[in-house]
Amino acid sequence: MKLIDPIIQFQYEIQQIRRDIHAHPELCYEEHRTSDVVARQLEAWGIEVVRGLGGTGVLGIIRQGQSNRAIGLRADMDALPMQEINTFAHASRHEGKMHACGHDGHTAMLLGAARYLAQHRDFDGTVYLIFQPAEEGGGGARAMMDDGLFTQYPMDAVFGMHNWPGIPVGSFGVTAGPMMASSNEFFVTVHGKGAHAAQPHKGYDPVMTAVQIAQSWQTIISRNTSPLDSAVLSVTQIHAGSATNVIPDDASLVGTVRTFSTAVLDMIEERMRSIAEHTAAAFDSTVTFEFKRNYPPLINHAKETDFAVDVLRSIFTDEQVDAAVEPTMGAEDFAFMLQHKPGCYVFIGNGDGDHRAAGHGLGPCNLHNPSYDFNDDLLPLGATYWVRLAEAYLKKGSQAAI
Repeated sequence: MKLIDPIIQFQYEIQQIRRDIHAHPELCYEEHRTSDVVARQLEAWGIEVVRGLGGTGVLGIIRQGQSNRAIGLRADMDALPMQEINTFAHASRHEGKMHACGHDGHTAMLLGAARYLAQHRDFDGTVYLIFQPAEEGGGGARAMMDDGLFTQYPMDAVFGMHNWPGIPVGSFGVTAGPMMASSNEFFVTVHGKGAHAAQPHKGYDPVMTAVQIAQSWQTIISRNTSPLDSAVLSVTQIHAGSATNVIPDDASLVGTVRTFSTAVLDMIEERMRSIAEHTAAAFDSTVTFEFKRNYPPLINHAKETDFAVDVLRSIFTDEQVDAAVEPTMGAEDFAFMLQHKPGCYVFIGNGDGDHRAAGHGLGPCNLHNPSYDFNDDLLPLGATYWVRLAEAYLKKGSQAAI
């Protein structure tokens, strides 16, 4: 590995910032303290700061030279509404809030890169440091864009990074095209006619209708979706009734749909609605159908992915960079940014949990797990990648790096 020595030298300082953020988690659009920490550090390093994009978002701006070219580097800042069971010194101090997805580490890695870039400025153009709120279901990327992120601060490309447990520390994963899936929710209520459980013929049983709908929906994946297209339709909740001897009036189905393609998603939503309405009609019932599209699929752009891979392989060995990593059905709102700007999103390996200090929970070090903790060994790796990516993209004397 060809890590940047000054970044290694101030790793401990960045680590302390990361652990401070971990100990004070804030949920989406509540990242006031975290934003203050980020802005204060950037300003201390002589970096121009813009606040308020997306509510609690922070934008750092480093300009150098005469070029109009610009690159965006994005990190997310929010925590999750879950209880941490770790007891080490930097564990969450706020009940029901936890940095269980490593956004504290993402913020720290970008801060590490910001400090080096501000001190050395070996590039020609503008580096935008995007510290985004509300990734965990709040659509903070879209909120920042709605507030003028790309219109007021034009960028040629934007790049993102997320830690990934299970990938060894020092290794990276990326792939061109679909990298993460769209995230969508459905809320369907079957309206039947209640009756005594001993006299079901006097009503229209919404429970059995809901069961029929749930089973029939699975044929959408097996019979309507091409075997070459990935999609998941999961009914995660069925709610109905309050007594053992009463057939209720209503029954509800709740769940998620995930796809790598908007066209496939369109088809699934249409078939779900049709099956629900016609099945309910066959049982003399009606349905209320709501389908909520949260995050689109995250699609890496081919040229920018090749560029990111080249940068990674200039720092790490070929064996440490998997340029055809398996996509995941997880979702990420960086997808919104990639709909508007070319760019690439990579996974940085977080290891298997051996890094955790004494006092960690007994669970695995997986994302969204109460025993999770970000691996601080990643800090100089991720920061080095950000620096070399920006320097290569804004290479001096080059009109177009890619």
